[in-house]
This record gives sequence, structure tokens and C-alpha cells, in this order.
Amino acid sequence: MDRLKQQMEFMQEIDKLKNIGRQSYITDGKKKENDAEHSWHLAMMAMLLSEYSNEKIDVLRVMSMVLIHDLVEIDAGDTYAYDTEGNKTKRLREEKAADRIFNILPKDQAKYIRELWEEFEEGKTNEARFALALDRIQPIMLNATSGGRAWEEHHVQLSQILERNKKVEEGSVDLWKFAKEAYIEPNVLNGKIGSNGLGVSAHKIKRYVKD
Repeated sequence: MDRLKQQMEFMQEIDKLKNIGRQSYITDGKKKENDAEHSWHLAMMAMLLSEYSNEKIDVLRVMSMVLIHDLVEIDAGDTYAYDTEGNKTKRLREEKAADRIFNILPKDQAKYIRELWEEFEEGKTNEARFALALDRIQPIMLNATSGGRAWEEHHVQLSQILERNKKVEEGSVDLWKFAKEAYIEPNVLNGKIGSNGLGVSAHKIKRYVKD
């Protein structure tokens, strides 16, 4: 029963993920999503969009990765994608959180979860590359479908989005192409995403995004 007690303590602890807010608004724009909602959404994407992975993947492993990847934010908090200062200390804060949170579990499961989290963070396996692609695409989708509100609030520029997402196509060329055409380009043209002084010209924006 000691093992079960540890497992249930972990389940109780990770319920706190529901209180960790993110910067992306949900599609109707009425509120911002939390980490638990984000992780659930990614798991659904992994299950239904796995056919667009560049390589053959273990879908269950990808789903497991995206379900646990943000558990460290219970202690470390969510670091906004374009928060330059916050990102300097992100890794250190998250490693400390991983040490505490994962070790609530029995040793074998703590080791498994930690290795899965590290695999996601390193982004070197086929599964990790696809999981990371989903983790980048999902907020782009939400930002676009909620009217670009978060992009406007944070004065996000096209160059920032392209830099942050430059490795997405390593996980899925198809999903990145779709995201650029369906979500990014239209929101540069309508002014929700800053155009870096390029001017809001469809020709210029399309060329810049493709490059």
C-alpha cells in the first residue's frame, strides 16, 4: 500500500496543474487556458494528427510526453515564450521542480517520468520532435482562433514567432506549412502580429515567412 499511497499523492499533487495559467486564450477568447487544458489538448492532437509526423512514431509515447511535459510548472510557473529574462532561468527552475515533483512517485515510475521529460526537452528522438512540434503549433492555433489577442497584448513580431518555431518542421513539415498559411500569414496581414517593418504587403509577408 505504500506504493499506492505514493502514486495517489502524486495524482493529488499534479491536480495543481489546473491552477497554472498560460498566456494563450481559448478559442472563444473568454479566458486564458491553464496547463492542464494545454496538456489535454496536446494529447488529443498527438492521437489524431500522428499521421503528419515526418517519421514513424510511437503515438502512446508522444501522448505520454505531452501529458507530463509541463508538470514542472507546478513549481516553476509558466514562462511566456517571448519573456527574455524569464527564459534565462527557466531550465534551472524546471530541473529543481522535476527533482521534487517526480520523486513523489515510487522510484521506478519517478525514473520513467524523468527520462520521458528529459527526452521531450532534448528533442532528439522522433517522438520528442513531433511532441515539440505539437507544443508549438497548439498556441499558434489558439492565438489565431481567438482573434490574435495574446499576440497583440504582447506586441509579438513575426521574427519572434519564426525564430521560436524554427524547429517545428523537424517534427512535421505538413503541420508547420499549415500553421504558417492558416494562422501566421493572415494575422500578419491583419496587423495582429507585428511585421517587423516589412509593411503589410501580402507578397512581402509570404516571401518572408517562406524564407
